[in-house]
Amino acid sequence: MKNYIIKRILLIPLTLLGILTVNFCIIQLAPGGPVEYMLAKYQGMNVDSKAQFTATAPAQHSSGMQKYQGAQGVPDDLVEALEKQFGFDKPWHERFLKMIKEYAVFDFGRSYYRNKSVAGLIAERMPVSVSLGLWSTLIIYLISIPLGIKKALCDGSRFDTYTSFAVIVGSAIPVFLFAVFLIVFFAGGVYFQWFPLRGLTSDNWNELSFGAKIADYFWHIALPVLSIVIGGFASLTMLTKNSFLDEIGKQYVLTARAKGLSENQILYKHVFRNAMLIIIAGFPSLLIKMLFTGALLIEVIFSLNGLGLLGYEAIMTRDYPVIFGTLYIFALIGLVLKLVSDITYSLVDPRINFERI
Repeated sequence: MKNYIIKRILLIPLTLLGILTVNFCIIQLAPGGPVEYMLAKYQGMNVDSKAQFTATAPAQHSSGMQKYQGAQGVPDDLVEALEKQFGFDKPWHERFLKMIKEYAVFDFGRSYYRNKSVAGLIAERMPVSVSLGLWSTLIIYLISIPLGIKKALCDGSRFDTYTSFAVIVGSAIPVFLFAVFLIVFFAGGVYFQWFPLRGLTSDNWNELSFGAKIADYFWHIALPVLSIVIGGFASLTMLTKNSFLDEIGKQYVLTARAKGLSENQILYKHVFRNAMLIIIAGFPSLLIKMLFTGALLIEVIFSLNGLGLLGYEAIMTRDYPVIFGTLYIFALIGLVLKLVSDITYSLVDPRINFERI
């Protein structure tokens, strides 16, 4: 196992390089960019603002500025200033090599529009996404695994039928609809105003005592996490049920019963370990989904400044340093979690040997 872990760790930089290379090429081919974005904003300014903006640009002139859509009627020196500001005055291969060198030491540069370092923005937004992701994943596992096991043991019963209805509703209705429903009923929409509508903490959070801070934090995060849990527990519940049903029907279970073992001994000493393998394998993808993608709409609806919202805003404004910085972090965490999943796989079932891979 040690050799496999070392091999996987050594492959992480190469995988990150491949991911960055592919996405860098896609970005170069995609229409629009930060220069076009600023030109569009420039075209929307009033005459006085245009004069002031143009005066700050260096007095350089160049032909061939029509490579940018929306550059018509814009002074050439302004376009050149924007190219220099965003680093597009250099060839693409120089920009790519510079990015790779900086990312190797976790230097993600600065945001084009926020006047902050990308690393600072990620560190600032990370606690929100981690809070949503970890609590949602923990609660989903605490609900789905016992519920899935119970459904497998009571397959075909009324309990199985009634809970299956809840699972179908949870999988059929989008997460953001649950969020809107909870806001309407419990966050001052129409009926009750029991929970806050926005933010992760209150405005006076720094003035609260330690216990009050914890209570305030859970008060704010209750509805966002509940929205994600309601929309996310269905698939894991059915996966758990089907996995346990498949194991319960195997020959070794019949043999164990013939030897006189109790149902609890069969379930928790034999079936549980084998059935949990596929669930453990899906943990990294579920956690990544909860951390960075699944909570995007929840972050927007509840005004939570997390990494998902940061990445979305960066794509909309073509803020390339933020796009690549968040992508780099997403990929790195995903690769590390996948390695952790494989190690857990081996610990749960020692028969699995990754050394042969």
